[in-house]
Order: sequence, then structure tokens, then C-alpha cells
Amino acid sequence: MVSPAIALAFIPFVFTLILRYRHYFLLFYRAVLVRRLQDYLTGIPKEERAFQYVLTHAIPGDPLHILETFDQWSYHCEYLSNLGPQKAKILERLIYEKAPLSVLELGTYCGYTTILIAQSLPLGARLYTVEMDARKATIAEKVIRLAGFDDDTVELIVGPSEEVIPQLKEKHGLLQADLVFMGHWKRCYLRDLQLLEAHDLLPEGATILADNVIFPGAPQFLQYVKACGKYQWKLHRTSLQYFRSIRDGMAQLTYMGLKR
Repeated sequence: MVSPAIALAFIPFVFTLILRYRHYFLLFYRAVLVRRLQDYLTGIPKEERAFQYVLTHAIPGDPLHILETFDQWSYHCEYLSNLGPQKAKILERLIYEKAPLSVLELGTYCGYTTILIAQSLPLGARLYTVEMDARKATIAEKVIRLAGFDDDTVELIVGPSEEVIPQLKEKHGLLQADLVFMGHWKRCYLRDLQLLEAHDLLPEGATILADNVIFPGAPQFLQYVKACGKYQWKLHRTSLQYFRSIRDGMAQLTYMGLKR
């Protein structure tokens, strides 16, 4: 058995560890423990609970108010991995600067970033958004329509990105994407970027914005971007959505074309 003296000696270490990583413990509590408890108590997933809150409190047809309502839910009720207001400003500014006519979003989730992009697009632009989870896609579809966007502006495609990307030209009519937003599984970032290249879906000068490249991180994606010579890139240093004390970042890439 461990003697009381040895056990007491570890108390300062444990206390220091908890203090240093308290924000990550809080994230685990809010994102995992609270979710599991509410799943058990309500019998419905957290995304559906969030939609019911938005449906009750947001103004239909007002995209900005719907985003604010999602933010209120994520700050005060349960954590959702939406883009959040800090990162939203970076994406909005990028859209206004680039004025893309065709946008591809990988990872619709609840539709937060989808309606953020859609309300920022220039007249006549179109957004293609891809979500692999059919249940989340159903919720996102409701959110998109609640915000007032129809199929002419936003096309929601359900399926794994590695299957959807090769079909974008023939099946969905997306010849090339002026802007790509990546917010899906981080381990898929590199694979999907290379699929976009392989299927000639990136015109020269196309912009790619990838979320969460610091936390939880996408190291292989960043390594490829730095080494391949096809991109100019910069890192927007931010915090994790709804957690200002956890550092994160968004990678902005400009496609320069294949090496000659």
C-alpha cells in the first residue's frame, strides 16, 4: 500500500495538474458528461435539443438571430462544436473579400456555418454543403430552411466526403469551388484536399479555410500544405469556439496550382 506520506506528496502535483488543464477538464465536462446525462434524461441527441431551443427562441427568416441563438445555447446550455462568433468574423471577412460564386462546405453539422456562409454570399452564388451523418443532416436542413434559404442557394448533400467529392461535377454540377470551408473530421482534411486536387475542383486562386488545425489539430494536413508547394498559406490564431482559454487556429490556403 502507498503510505500516507507519499500520497500527501502527490497532492500538490495533482492540484497543479488540475489547475493547469482546468479549461480542458471543463470542456470534457460540458462536451461529454453533460451531453451523456442529457441524452439519458431526454432520450434525444444534443443537436435535436439545440434545434428545439433555436426553434423556440430564434426569429424565423433572420439568419443572424438564429446564429446568435445557437451561440446562447452553446455558451449557457450545452456545448456544440459550431464555428462560434470569433471565427465567424474571419470567415465572413474572407467571403466579402473574395466574393466567391461557388462555395463547398465539408461538414454541415447543425447548419451554423452553412447559414453564416449563405447570408454572406454575393447575389447568384451557390453553396454546396456535405454532411455524412444523415441524422445531423436532417436537423441542418431544418435550420437552413428556418433561416430562409432554399435549394437555389444551398444544396445539402448527404454522404461521406470521400464519396461525394468525386461526384460533385457530374452529379451535382459543381465544376470548381472558389472557396472551400473544412469543418468536418480533422483526420479527413488531408485526404479530402488531395481529392479536390485530383478531381480538378480547385481553380487557381481558390481559397481553402480549415478550422481547428491547432485543437484538436490536423498536423498531417498542415505538413502537406507547407511542403507540397501548391499553396500560399497563413494561420489565423484564435481560441476554441466558446472556450477563450483554449488556443486554436484556422488555416487559410490559396491554391497556386500544380508545380510546373
